Amino acid sequence: MKFGTKAIHAGIEPDPATGAIMTPIYQTSTYVQQSPGDHKGYEYSRTHNPTRTALQNNLAALENGKHGICFSSGLGAIDAVIKLFNPGDEIISTNDLYGGSYRLFTKVYERYGIIFKFVPMSDAASIADHITENTKMIWVETPTNPMMNIIDIAAVAKLSTGNKIILAVDNTFASPYLQNPLDLGADIVMHSVTKYLGGHSDVVMGALVVNDDELAKKLVFIQNATGATPGPQDCFLVIRGIKTLHLRMERHSQNGKTIAAYLKNHPKVDKIYWPGFESHPNHEIAKKQMRDYGGMISFTLVGNKESAARKLMESFQIFALAESLGGVESLCGHPASMTHASIPKEEREKVGLVDSLIRLSVGVEDAEDLKNDLANALSKI
Repeated sequence: MKFGTKAIHAGIEPDPATGAIMTPIYQTSTYVQQSPGDHKGYEYSRTHNPTRTALQNNLAALENGKHGICFSSGLGAIDAVIKLFNPGDEIISTNDLYGGSYRLFTKVYERYGIIFKFVPMSDAASIADHITENTKMIWVETPTNPMMNIIDIAAVAKLSTGNKIILAVDNTFASPYLQNPLDLGADIVMHSVTKYLGGHSDVVMGALVVNDDELAKKLVFIQNATGATPGPQDCFLVIRGIKTLHLRMERHSQNGKTIAAYLKNHPKVDKIYWPGFESHPNHEIAKKQMRDYGGMISFTLVGNKESAARKLMESFQIFALAESLGGVESLCGHPASMTHASIPKEEREKVGLVDSLIRLSVGVEDAEDLKNDLANALSKI
């Protein structure tokens, strides 16, 4: 079954009671049992809910996995993964990652004795220098947020397998349409479902997809035991959103290519980060492991002044200045003060995340309108 067909049909069945083609919103907290322990597979909606089950099966199919597990947010999903580990365990993470992930790792779990190492991963082989007998997981983002670095998933998977280490990949920026980390050897795929999977800026959710039955069992136990589960209304919204994921990602990628080319040739733009450029570091790896390059772009302006970046973002008419990404509408953000503010300035700047960096989430509007919006805003600085 091809991706577009899976997006619409995988894991989704007509409602057995009515034949409704859309999965119903099972807005219930509990389920009637015939006798104690004798039920129809559902007993309490924190544990299971039919709307959530349909979504989890759909997500698993999109990532070519066996088990999908949904959470109330992307950070809730990451939190469940870290709960697999014990004090003294070491986790190697890419040094360019979402600020919320960094905050969870350093401000919450370091207090409980889990050790995090933040290292550059553009050269996957260099990760081996940081592995010890206590290393239990490697945490990868690719493309990274916000510097769009590309990490070779297959190479890291070979390294992690050889050392019996779990490999987890945050696949939020790519989505399952552009990249499938399980096929490249990853053990866990994480999504902030809020972004491209939901796609309409109307829901907050996270998800994990795995193949290993035992690993899935542990994560499902944590999901139920800690209770960070999404409600059926949110699950319904994501099921609806996923039905157009392939169409949206095609347009995001087309528009991303157009806007990246426009910015690259603009005299007021200094550095631009987009993996579709042949000059982008590890472009060949991106070409190998991704189907296209998506709609996420970061850039700086000539002069590298934060004041100019702020003026630009305040001058947009279509690009909305807002947190998040991956919706149908185009957004712009200032990582240093928004999504990555929890990372110390000196750590941000080590990876190139300067205070003047602008991040764009290019939506599915008409590309000419987006270029005109950029041209108008750039003329104001």
